[in-house]
Amino acid sequence: MKNLSRYLAIAVSIVIVGTIIYYFSNIVAYVLVAWVFSMIGQPLMRFFQRKIKIGKFQAGPSISAILTILCFFIIFTVLIWMFVPLVIQQARNLSNVDYNLIGQTLEEPLNHLSDQLIQIGFIEEGQSPSNQLTNTLQEWFSIEQIRDFFSSILGFAGNFVFALFSVVFILYFFLKDQGLFVNFLVAISPNKYGDEVRNSLDKITKLLRRYFGGILLQITIITIFVSLFLGVLGVKNALLIGFFAALINVIPYLGPIIGAVFGVFITISSNIGVDFYSELLPLLIKVVVVFGAMQMLDNFILQPYIFSNSVLAHPLEIFIIILMGSQLNGIIGMILAIPVYTVLRVIARSFLSEFRIVQQITGSIEEVDT
Repeated sequence: MKNLSRYLAIAVSIVIVGTIIYYFSNIVAYVLVAWVFSMIGQPLMRFFQRKIKIGKFQAGPSISAILTILCFFIIFTVLIWMFVPLVIQQARNLSNVDYNLIGQTLEEPLNHLSDQLIQIGFIEEGQSPSNQLTNTLQEWFSIEQIRDFFSSILGFAGNFVFALFSVVFILYFFLKDQGLFVNFLVAISPNKYGDEVRNSLDKITKLLRRYFGGILLQITIITIFVSLFLGVLGVKNALLIGFFAALINVIPYLGPIIGAVFGVFITISSNIGVDFYSELLPLLIKVVVVFGAMQMLDNFILQPYIFSNSVLAHPLEIFIIILMGSQLNGIIGMILAIPVYTVLRVIARSFLSEFRIVQQITGSIEEVDT
């Protein structure tokens, strides 16, 4: 009877929390984003509080929080300064590209591939592949499409500014008042579960801090790796390709493929009119080789460290969870699968530890305290 009451209380709590999240999803998103950045900013907070001393003056929580937020803004400003001009320039290039030239550049290899596919019965004779490619590119990257894209970005900017202000405001207090978020969740939970909630949140914070720190390290390493090698091999827009590949790589398994396709397309659009076999094909081979090497680096070194070691879960377990996230909500589900699963594992460990399956999948969580 005691266990039944406990499970009923947990079920009711889940329903209440789910209802709040559903009706106030934007506010919940602002709070969670601010909480994530507060976790990432903790090392900076400690650094400023310990190192900034001018005479008897020492930086307190308020000054340290402001400096930490300024560091975030500086980092984002540098990234915008580095990459936005490249994106705008590439958009201009795409709007002015003569896609007939792309079709002509790829006509010979595409026709050869088409002939082979026709011979084995995969496709039927019809419009030439180069004409199909030209029509598709003209439709996707027409001046009207690019203009509509930037118009949608401008429309999004207003909502983004409000969201940014909200997140920064919440982030300041999360940094300044350590434990504010945790204390709030403890306050709304039943008294007898106060210690379990606090311990669970402490473990969740440690695991997610390790995970997001690993993601930042992954983005940095992939950006440097791809940009450096593509630049050395003479591929244009190497920095843009490398940074996009690093960002899109956050999408598990599917991201590297999108990044490679983007790199190939940018390489083709930046080398219009050159001979395919003597000039363009060697460049494309270099791009593919670099992305292949990056994928091996990511699969065998970076991902095992980030996904397995940071959240203390088996690689097969992570793979299944990502597939489930994809099934539930596509790409967004894949991105959020690991953080959400981490939170659920910790909660299950704290409140449902008597079940054998929970003990099996959450046993490694105890290592987070060591």
